[in-house]
Amino acid sequence: MRIQVLSDSQSLARAASDEAASRIRAAIATRGRARIVAATGTSQIAFLDALVRAPDVDWSRVEMFHLDEYIGLSADHPASFRRYLLERLVRPTGIARVHLIDGDREPAEVCRALGRELTAAPIDVAFVGVGENGHLAFNDPPADFATEQPYLVVQLDEACRRQQVGEGWFTSLDQVPQQAITMSIRQILKSQAIVAVVPEARKAAAVRMCVEGLVSPTAPASILRTHSETSVFLDGESAALLRRADLEVNSGRQA
Repeated sequence: MRIQVLSDSQSLARAASDEAASRIRAAIATRGRARIVAATGTSQIAFLDALVRAPDVDWSRVEMFHLDEYIGLSADHPASFRRYLLERLVRPTGIARVHLIDGDREPAEVCRALGRELTAAPIDVAFVGVGENGHLAFNDPPADFATEQPYLVVQLDEACRRQQVGEGWFTSLDQVPQQAITMSIRQILKSQAIVAVVPEARKAAAVRMCVEGLVSPTAPASILRTHSETSVFLDGESAALLRRADLEVNSGRQA
């Protein structure tokens, strides 16, 4: 795992989008297409805005998979991750093939159908964030590190649900769905490269837990440390609690 700390969230977004676009271009140059996984949430907005404006990306050769989605939330709800991706990534770029998670359909069948599509060929790069509780996708602690299922149904813990309220997607906790469909931990790790975008002070405790603590299901994103092609992008606020002396803000060094 490589970590880069930038001075602010906009610098972080640009650096992460440069890395993501480079991975996409390389896959297209090598195999004629790129398969990606896209994340959502407030922390990804600036990154995706920069990515859709990246030069020389042939989006007609890109196939996108959806990382996670609430169960029982309509696609037109303001908090729907389908809506989020359509508005912020799919429509601005014209991505050729898109596999969105339909939270209105029968969850087990959605998991099976998407899993077949996802595992048909390798994923070139996955974009992820880290939750305030250390979650990776919607794999809340304690996460299942063992399942080989590509997608699974999960119960969302209260800390995760409160984060959604805090970010403004819902006005109260009782509006936040209690279940979701998420890509599994093992499936995320099967991506050839992972770009983790983690800005803001509210993520600092989770970043410290996942970067400096034990690799453990109680800190799901800590598993990223086992993947040699993971690039984690932090800003000064999200990296504020890290004790590692070799993280230098604005240095461009990777630790």
